[in-house]
Amino acid sequence: MEFDLRELGHKLREAAWREILPRFQQVKDLDVRSKSDATDLVTAADEAAERFLAREIAHMLPKALFVGEEGASKDPALLDRLAKAELAVVVDPLDGTANFVAGMPLFGVVAAVVRYGKAIAGVIYDPMSDDWMMAEQGGGAFLIRADETERRLQISQPASLAEMTGYVSTDFLPEVVKPGVLAKLAKPRMFSSHRCAAHMYRAFASGHGHFVMLDRLTPWDHLAGTLIATEAGAHVACLDGSAYDATKRSGALLTATDPDSWQVLVREVFAHECWGFSEKASAASGRPWQGLYGFRNNG
Repeated sequence: MEFDLRELGHKLREAAWREILPRFQQVKDLDVRSKSDATDLVTAADEAAERFLAREIAHMLPKALFVGEEGASKDPALLDRLAKAELAVVVDPLDGTANFVAGMPLFGVVAAVVRYGKAIAGVIYDPMSDDWMMAEQGGGAFLIRADETERRLQISQPASLAEMTGYVSTDFLPEVVKPGVLAKLAKPRMFSSHRCAAHMYRAFASGHGHFVMLDRLTPWDHLAGTLIATEAGAHVACLDGSAYDATKRSGALLTATDPDSWQVLVREVFAHECWGFSEKASAASGRPWQGLYGFRNNG
């Protein structure tokens, strides 16, 4: 089925201008609630934007499965249908809700077009800059401005580990892993967290930074962003080395400028001896070392 990706971008923009921006920095209109924990928030803006996008996308792609973050939070069985859906649209109606609630202008609206669990197109709209990044599989990644002018996206050139900068979330790392990863994050030159996957992927795809590591594999956070990053030249894989798709629900995901940088980052920063035996001991025994989330260090 054909679809117009620019039209989808315009629908994300319309959702933001109708339902999100009028509520920005208007705390009384937010109706803030927690979902899984105190940092996982939902507001009236999230819900209203998702309802708007569900209606509009149903008109655009009437046969597509619609999976929104808020709907999937209430009905997790929706996620199980993604891998078998010939066509689906996965939406994060307001990525960076905690920033939005705090009055910080760092949030976005995200949609991915998905076929059998794999993203074939994606859009990330930034209401503050009023532009969106989009990509179609095999067609490159582009920044589209509100006046319809565009710029092709290209990631930054690879760098040595000591010169790398990146974007990292460690909120959901297992307790046994987190201290070691945080200590080893001193090896790159700098890392930060935007508390918003949309903006981490946007910054990376624009050539600002060398890696993105995110530790919660919810599909609305990654399907569009990883496709845009890949089409801009990046190497993307889960930390166990497997390819990412919508069926991946646990572990962590690393996007880097190239395969060699990806390997260096896993080996030097994100691998962790948390399965009861060390790299040295495994080398002596001939048993492959299991690092973070089962990554096999065979080097």
